[in-house]
Amino acid sequence: MSKTETDKGQDQEDLGAAGSQLSTAPQEEIAAVPGLGVIGWARWFWRQLTSMRVALLLLLLLSLGAIPGSLIPQTGADASKVDDFRQAHKTLAPVYDKLGLFHVYSSVWFSAIYILLFVSLIGCIVPRTWQFVGQLRGRPPGAPKRLNRLPAYTSWRTTAEPEQVREAALALLKKRRFRAHLVDDAVAAEKGYVRELGNLAFHIALIVLLTAFASGQMFKSDGTKLMVEGDGFSNALPMYDDFKSGSLFTTDELVPFSFDLKDFKGTYELTGPNRGTPRTFQAKITYSEGAYGKEKPATVKVNQPLEIGDSKVYLVSHGYAPVITVRDGKGKVVYQDAVPLLPLDGNVTSQGVIKVMDGYRDAKGQKEQLGIRAFFLPTYGGGASVLSQFPALLNPVLNLEPYHGDLGVDSGLPQSVYQLDKSHMKAFKDAKGLQLRGNLKPGQTMQLPNGAGSITLEKDIKEWAGFEIVQEPGSGWALGGALAAIFGLAGSLFIQRRRVWVRAVRGADGVTVVEMAGLGRSESAKVPEELGHLAGTLYDQAPGAPDPDDSSASNEASPDPQVVPAEGAEK
Repeated sequence: MSKTETDKGQDQEDLGAAGSQLSTAPQEEIAAVPGLGVIGWARWFWRQLTSMRVALLLLLLLSLGAIPGSLIPQTGADASKVDDFRQAHKTLAPVYDKLGLFHVYSSVWFSAIYILLFVSLIGCIVPRTWQFVGQLRGRPPGAPKRLNRLPAYTSWRTTAEPEQVREAALALLKKRRFRAHLVDDAVAAEKGYVRELGNLAFHIALIVLLTAFASGQMFKSDGTKLMVEGDGFSNALPMYDDFKSGSLFTTDELVPFSFDLKDFKGTYELTGPNRGTPRTFQAKITYSEGAYGKEKPATVKVNQPLEIGDSKVYLVSHGYAPVITVRDGKGKVVYQDAVPLLPLDGNVTSQGVIKVMDGYRDAKGQKEQLGIRAFFLPTYGGGASVLSQFPALLNPVLNLEPYHGDLGVDSGLPQSVYQLDKSHMKAFKDAKGLQLRGNLKPGQTMQLPNGAGSITLEKDIKEWAGFEIVQEPGSGWALGGALAAIFGLAGSLFIQRRRVWVRAVRGADGVTVVEMAGLGRSESAKVPEELGHLAGTLYDQAPGAPDPDDSSASNEASPDPQVVPAEGAEK
């Protein structure tokens, strides 16, 4: 082997040592196909699983897997929509069932991707973290023998002593927040550890997000409650209209509190192109924590929930609840209550059912049940209009359609309070033998035929509010993980890790020769630019000496050093 080839090999080895550990990323190794055997295949599989390439692939698969969970109705979110989808798509629904697309986030394939991503991230981060800790505890490597082989390089001659130059360089680099120390005849410095710290923080934040998401799904609770003005609520399972929770959630974990709905107020645009657009929705409540907590007033608005411990109370819907009084044939009040009606459109055209199950007797004294279909218009437009013209109570009208007979509530079969089963009911007839219907304004009464009683719309029309009570123990961790991921990613993208060496030795003619070189993890104009600023500052403390080869400038100092890519450096 020739001397030139030997020198090149030594230079490459020297440069490799100078650029080592600029990153915590493991070195790519081309491994041979493992031999037969369980241990060999297990090691090969673990290396593939814990590579960053596979982690990114799994993260992509997880994102793609979440798409059907957003587009296809989910049983955990709205079972009725899933049933509607099954009825509308007889062929497609069985395929979705087999693929688990109606419960994506609890399906086997989504859980497998989730767990593999979790293991992959941990397998990537743990060794990189220990390597990074080792780099922080260590020191930057010494200067290569030939600094002019590095991408950014400059040199000049000075009359200052080598020791003075090295001391000035060490102080300068430490002032610029480099980790610097003296190695033989050169100063070695390094900066930009935040890049690797940000990279690790980003991946650790992903683990925190995955953990928070998993814990939130397993320990969360989500319930809804419809409350009319004046009603109260206690955070116990029987009080909810609808309740769903994670697989590991227990009712003992419900935060103990209660609240009363005092008043609901909604305002709307009265004029202009946005007439009828909601302006404010707010519910005034009083709440107390625990069994003997002091009552406190609060206002719950849309997107401004009330936080009580780990629970959040959201305002999610509203509507009207006309107060209805029903009397039997003898004038006895058998029903009097506010009836929540469900909105059908943006102008709060609403419908519902009034069910009188006990206490009613007809004109002959026979026990019966009443079912009354109700259709409410907050602002009646007059004539044959069947839709409200405005969402506020400007001209309220209640349309009633009464029936009598058996409601079917004693059969033991569940039924909706907003639907009327007319299979065992008979309609009341008017004088013409037609279905009895009537419009009532507040304070008016509908008389049932043949002395069967009456139905009165009271002047007090109440409003109701729908609340969603959510308990998600992992939400705070998820927010913290998301913020940490953003800052970590920004640090890993915009901060560059780089090294600088300053060598000062006495030349053959007794004049000190100063060499400065820089090396970054990737090609960037920042390294030569920063090295130029450092060289300019150090040059002011150790100015250039005359060049012995230039007799015409023997009494003049060398000009300021210029940083240029070194000859032979990699592009």
